[in-house]
Amino acid sequence: MSASDALKPDSFSTSQTEKLCDVLLASLKALADAGEADAACRLAGRACAALREQDRTQWMRFNKLLHRLSPITGPVGG
Repeated sequence: MSASDALKPDSFSTSQTEKLCDVLLASLKALADAGEADAACRLAGRACAALREQDRTQWMRFNKLLHRLSPITGPVGG
């Protein structure tokens, strides 16, 4: 695999994706704990959209975070 191939999303292994999702989820939880639950939800939603077709397991982790954070966010569209 060349260096440019390593940067293509399709070349990421499941373990690499899982590790990146671990970091992103921890970051989003910290963002929400810092009082930025709306921003954390928006970013988690973007991650859900990106993962939905490619990695259902990781998609479910972000979806779970969205459901956990949604009660502490402001009104939708606000």
